[in-house]
Amino acid sequence: MLPTVVPIPAGKTASAIEALRQLWPRYAPEEMVEVIDSQLRPNGYRLVGIWGDDSPVAAAVLGYRLQHSLWLGQSLYVVDIATLPAWRGRGFGELLLAWAEEEAARQGCAAVHLDSGVGSDRAAAHRLYMRRHYRIACHHFVKTLD
Repeated sequence: MLPTVVPIPAGKTASAIEALRQLWPRYAPEEMVEVIDSQLRPNGYRLVGIWGDDSPVAAAVLGYRLQHSLWLGQSLYVVDIATLPAWRGRGFGELLLAWAEEEAARQGCAAVHLDSGVGSDRAAAHRLYMRRHYRIACHHFVKTLD
């Protein structure tokens, strides 16, 4: 039986933090919960997760928001996708992306898109995106302000 993707509402955000810290280790767990619930969620950020067992901690999570742009029209933007190391290689990332694509269709979106970091540590993630027919559509530039 395939695991189910379930919403992670405010008040349950802590269940996603261990997986999210795989991407954002600079945040203390309590700080990350605070940022997500007080700053990100009010701006449309939503979380879903997969549990691999009876643990209170999600094995894999996906954070996303719906947005509208002149480039893509209505779209679902995957902000975060992460799986705990012990659960990698079991298809959870694939299930989360399939769920995101289905949710995007339900919401009338024209596209699903995401940004991914560079480097060999993201090679497995990049293979997943390519396998699901995501293409590199642009370069993302950033300037950090002092």
